[in-house]
Order: sequence, then structure tokens, then C-alpha cells
Amino acid sequence: MGRRAGAFLVPGLLAVLVAASAHAAGQGEEGVGASLAPLLELAERNNPELHAMGWEVDAAKERVYPAGALPDPVFAVELRDIGVGNPSLNLSPSQVGSTRYQLRQTFPLWGKRGLRESVAGAEAQGAGSRSQALRLELRARVKTAFAQYYAAHQARRINEELGTVLAGLGEIARARYATGLVPQQDAIKAQSERSQLAAELAALEAEQRQAGARLNVAVGRTAEAPLAPPQALPPLPARDADAAALREALVTRNPQLAAAASQLAAASRNEELVAKNRYPDLTLGFAPVQTGTRFNNWELMFEVNIPLQQASRRAQEREAASLRRGAEARRQALANELLGELGQAWAGFEASARQSRILRDALLPQAELTFQSALASYQNGKVDFATLLDAQRQIRRTRLDIVKAEADSRMRLADIERLSGEEPGESR
Repeated sequence: MGRRAGAFLVPGLLAVLVAASAHAAGQGEEGVGASLAPLLELAERNNPELHAMGWEVDAAKERVYPAGALPDPVFAVELRDIGVGNPSLNLSPSQVGSTRYQLRQTFPLWGKRGLRESVAGAEAQGAGSRSQALRLELRARVKTAFAQYYAAHQARRINEELGTVLAGLGEIARARYATGLVPQQDAIKAQSERSQLAAELAALEAEQRQAGARLNVAVGRTAEAPLAPPQALPPLPARDADAAALREALVTRNPQLAAAASQLAAASRNEELVAKNRYPDLTLGFAPVQTGTRFNNWELMFEVNIPLQQASRRAQEREAASLRRGAEARRQALANELLGELGQAWAGFEASARQSRILRDALLPQAELTFQSALASYQNGKVDFATLLDAQRQIRRTRLDIVKAEADSRMRLADIERLSGEEPGESR
């Protein structure tokens, strides 16, 4: 009886293991949470900080043209000799001695207007780079949360599937115990293993809810909003990555470094502008003079400011030079920090990807073969039930390690994409 029961159960158990090891994604409901791309779109659409940064970028762009524009002209009216021949003090231009109408326009010289425009343009570029950095950071946060949500869901699914396997093993043990082929402890061990798995499953369910809450918050939804089961992790990039190429991409494409470079450019242009303030600006004026009802005089005026406060200007120049040096130091410090982060992320990514390949291609097939052999040997009475349980645990550990390594590789990849400023499908 025990052998007949085992003969019927073995094919079913092996089918469950083969199907589980294939990692087929569940055909759950379609909706938010099933795949990564809609989540990224939702996060960008719902993030108020990203929208606020967009408005700040627009505002910074609008400051560029006014920075290089001429200052507004000045119009002045001067009433002269009000009391002469005008006892009533009539202020009408035709009743006073004369009226002078003056129009003045100041012209900044020595390239000051262009420098002001360059400073504003660099600041606008910096605002755009900061907006892009915020976008990449948001996307990396969503990718990480999705990988964690996927890992928690898959770990729960693996435990549920192996619970079914343990139930089958328990049936085999009970059938063999009923015929006196094995001791009662085998059936007890099977039940104990299922109870332990149920306890772990409860913990995994809580972990999945927490991961779902993190994902919801990352995309701008309430923590308890429903999520569809994740279908699959996004594939790894098809092209081979290279550490040197990634470092080059970071230096040339990272938006944080670009923002720091824009800040340095603005500080450098401002230093030049402050140095130009040593030289005067020119103001031109044109003034017709009215006497009675006639315009019989015309005046032309040239005016320059006299830069006498040289001590003040030298202090401003030293301030501008210090700001420029500070911007240079901050950019270098940021580059060093980001390159260090990239090195760590790349090392972690390579390790996780390599571990995933070894587990999937070597250890998991070996664990499955070991379990099949142990199951057949147990059916023939050649090994004890503890050996069979150890083989089943090895499959479970290996599959959980695969899920963990795959999720970790995606989280590391999210960091690499954030740091390098490049995502799959984008050109360098």
C-alpha cells in the first residue's frame, strides 16, 4: 500500500518542483503593481516635489532674458522759474519759465550684460539638472521598492508551493507508517515541518504587506491601496556593462554633477562680472526744453558713474573668487562621493548577478536531483525521512536565495542607473 501510494504521489511532487523552479509569473489581476513601467509613470505623475521643481526650472529660465536686458529708461520733467511772472504759481508747463523733459538710458559696458545673462543661464541649467536628479532618484526609489515587493511576493509563493510538497511527503510518510515500513516519527516530522513553514509564511505575508506599502508610498498612493501581484522583474540590460564606461557616464551624464558644474560656471561668470564693476557704465540723456508753448532748446547729456569705492569692490572680488573656489571644491567632493557609490553598486551588482546565475544554473538543478534521488530512496527504504526533508529544505533555500539575488541585482542596477544618469533604452 505504501509503495502504491508513493507511486501515485511521486509524479505529482516532481511536477510541483519543476513548475516552481521555472519561476513562472502568476497570472494575477492586471493593474497597478503588476509591472514596473506603469509604476514609474505613476510616480512621476503623482510626485508634488517633482512638479514643484519643474515650476522652479521654468522660473529660472525666465530669469535669463531679463538678466541680459538693458535697464529701464528714466523719464524726468523739470519745471523751472515757477514764480517768475507767475504769481498764481500755475504749474502748467506753458505758464512756468521753462520746462525740461529728459529721457535717460543707462548702457552697461565691458560685456556686463552678457555676463549677467551667462550667470542666469548657468543657474537655469543647474535648476534643470537638479530636477533631473530628483527624477532619477524617484525612479530608483520606485525600482527598489518594486524589487522588494517582488521578492516578498515570490518568497511567499515559494513557501506556499513547498507547503504543498510537504503535504505530499506527509501523505507518503503516513502511508508507509500505516504499513509498518517507517516509524511514526516520520509523519510527526512532516507535520512539524509544515507547522514551521506556516509560521514562516505568516511572517512573509507581513513582509509582503510592508513591501506593498513602501511601493505605494513611493508612487504617491496611500499605503493600503491595493496592488496587483508582480508578474516579473524587469530584464537586465542586454549589453555588457563596463566599469570604466559607467564611470565615464557618471562624469558626463550624472545630473548632480551637472548641477554642480552649472553652479561652478555661474560662480566663474559672476567672478568676471564683479571684476568688470571696476569700470564705469555710460548713461545717455536727451532733453527738449519748453519755453511757453514752444520748444526752442535741446540738450544732450553724457553721464558715467565714478567707481571710487575700490576697497569695497576688492572685497566683492575676493568674495566672488572664494565662492568660485568653493564651487570647485564641492564639485570635486561630489564627484569623489558619487564615484565611490558607483563602485560599490557595481561590485554588488556583479556579485548578485553572478550568484543568481550559479544558483539557477548549478545549485538548483543539483538540489532538485538530490531531492528526486532522496525521494526515490525513501520510497525504497534506503534513506530516512530526515534526509528527504534536508533535500527539500535545500531546494527551498536555493530558490529563496535566487529570488533574493535577482531582487538585489535590480536594486543595485537602479543605483547604477541613478548614478550614471542612464537607463536601458537611452543612448549615451
